[in-house]
Amino acid sequence: MSIELTTLIIWGGFLLLMAIGTPISFAMLVTGVLGYIFFVGAKGLSITSSITYNVMTMDLYLAIPLFIFMAAIFQASGLSSLLYEIMYKWMSGVRGGLAIGTILVATLIGAMTGLAGTATVTLGMLAYPEMEKRGYNKIISIGPIIAGGALGLIIPPSITMILVGSMSGLSVGKLFMAGVMPGLLAAIVFITYIGLRCFLNPALGPALPTEERITWKEKFSSLTKILPPLALVILILGGIWLGVFTATEAGGIGAIGSLLYTLGTRNLTWKTLKDAGNQTLRLTGMVMWLAVGGVIFTSLNSRTGTGAFISEALGSLSSSPFTMMLILVTIIIILGFILETFAIIISVMPIMLPIVTKIGIDPLLFGFCFALALIIGVMTPPFGYAIFYFAGLKHPGVTVADIYKATMVFAGILTLVLLLCLIFPPIVLWFPNVMIK
Repeated sequence: MSIELTTLIIWGGFLLLMAIGTPISFAMLVTGVLGYIFFVGAKGLSITSSITYNVMTMDLYLAIPLFIFMAAIFQASGLSSLLYEIMYKWMSGVRGGLAIGTILVATLIGAMTGLAGTATVTLGMLAYPEMEKRGYNKIISIGPIIAGGALGLIIPPSITMILVGSMSGLSVGKLFMAGVMPGLLAAIVFITYIGLRCFLNPALGPALPTEERITWKEKFSSLTKILPPLALVILILGGIWLGVFTATEAGGIGAIGSLLYTLGTRNLTWKTLKDAGNQTLRLTGMVMWLAVGGVIFTSLNSRTGTGAFISEALGSLSSSPFTMMLILVTIIIILGFILETFAIIISVMPIMLPIVTKIGIDPLLFGFCFALALIIGVMTPPFGYAIFYFAGLKHPGVTVADIYKATMVFAGILTLVLLLCLIFPPIVLWFPNVMIK
C-alpha cells in the first residue's frame, strides 16, 4: 500500500470521527487501535495495550493531578479574591489601574495554578463588575481578563508545559524557565498598552477619586497576606532550578503547600477537599484519555511512516528556519481556533518536532513558541475557547462582538511577543540555559 493511501486512511478516519462529533481523545484512540489492527493484524491489540500501560505509568504524568489539585485547593482558599483585593488597594488610584492590576493578578494566579481557565473565570466574576462600575471601556475591561488568564498556559508551573515536555522529550524544568521572561514580557506589553491608552484618554479607565483611596501603610500591610503562596511558587521553581526535585516532586510539594496555606486561612473543609478531589479526577481523566489516545495515534503514524511523510511534506515548504517557524506557529494558531490545547500538543508535536530538529531550530525555542502560539489560538475569535470562558459568565450588556473586539487587540499584542521571540531567541533561551545546566 502506498504511503499516500495509508495517510489518507489514517487521517481520513480520524477527521471523519471528529466530523461526526466524537471527542478528540476517543477519535485518536479508535483510529489508533483500529489502524493497528488493520495495518499490523491481531498483534496490534497487544501493542496498543503495552502503549497504554507505558503512558499510565510515566512518572511525568503524575505531576498533572498534583498541580491540578494545588490549583483547586488554592481556588477554594479564596486566594484569587485576596489577590484582587490587594491589587484594588494598590492600583485603583491609577488611570487604567484596575485593568493593569488584572493583568498582574492573572499572571500571579497563572503562576500559582498553571491553568488558563482559573484566572479568566475568577477575574471575570471579580474584576469586570468593578471596572464596569467605575466606567471602564469594555475593551480595556474584558481584554486583560482573557489575555491575562491565558498567560497561565506559559507561566510556570504550567500543565501545558508538562505535556509539551512529555511529547517532545524536552526538560520540563527548562520549559518552565523558558516561560518566565516571555511571560513577563507579555504582561509588561499588556500593561504598557493599557497605561498608554488610559493616559491619552482617561475616560477609558478612570482613576479612583482621591477621597476613596487608602493610605500607603494599609497598602503595604495588605502585601503580607500573599507572602505564603508566593513563597511556595518560588520554592517550586527554585527547587527545580537547583535540581533539588523534579517537576513531579515539585507538584507534590505544591499540593501539600496549598493544603497548609488553605488550612491556615481556615478555608479547608471536607467539602473543599471533596470538590478539589472531584475537579482533579475530572481534569486528570480528560488529560490521560487524551494522552493514551494521542500516543497510540502517534505511534501508529510512526509505525506506518505517515508521520514522517507529513513531516517531510511540511518540511519541504521552506529551508529557512525563520520561515519554517512562522509556518508552523501559524498552523498551531489556526488549530487553536477549533481544537483543545492538550489535543493539539499530543497530536501535532510529534509531527512538527522532527522538522525543527532537522532544520537546525533549537527544540526548546520551538517547544515554548508552540505553547505561546496555542495561547494566541485559544483567545482568537471566533472559536477560541478562552473567549467562551468569559462569555459563559453572561455579564449584562456584554455582547460576543464586545468580547471579540477586546480579544483581537490583545491577541495582536501576543502575536507581536511571539514574533519578538522568533527574531530574538535569547528572550526564550537565555534564562533556562543559565538557570539549568
